[in-house]
Amino acid sequence: MTSLPGDSDSTGSARRPDVAEAEHIVCARCGTPADGPRPTWTCSVENGSRHYFCDSCARTHLRAIEGRLDSAWW
Repeated sequence: MTSLPGDSDSTGSARRPDVAEAEHIVCARCGTPADGPRPTWTCSVENGSRHYFCDSCARTHLRAIEGRLDSAWW
């Protein structure tokens, strides 16, 4: 079996598509940059792409966020 350089699972350096090494996350609503690479912000998947919302925007728009959930979630 042939693999491309950097695709080896045996080295432990295999990349996961959902985790970027130097991902710079900003709030999709207000543009506030995250302090670190993995903030504990609200994440929404819309049309197949991830959108992150800072704590302030998530609190402000909580009712709109909940309104998009199926009734099984509330």
